[in-house]
Amino acid sequence: MKNFRASIDVMPHDNLLDPQGKAVTGAMGNLGLPEITSIRIGKHITLQVEAKDKKTAEAKVDEACKKLLANQIMEKFAYTVEEVAG
Repeated sequence: MKNFRASIDVMPHDNLLDPQGKAVTGAMGNLGLPEITSIRIGKHITLQVEAKDKKTAEAKVDEACKKLLANQIMEKFAYTVEEVAG
């Protein structure tokens, strides 16, 4: 088995309101940074997975995202998977 590291980004769908992002965008003006706008806030997840090859590791990461890490009704996700030296 090989070891792989996945980096996963989970973000709200573009057409959904992001209350946290909107609040932070509004605060930028108070911080003297009015040129920073349209902030969207999500989460970044890293994990390790053991698999026989990269394709299998990607399938496991995809399954984890769909079943637990992202709420597909409200969020989208993207990931990269890289082999790590074991």
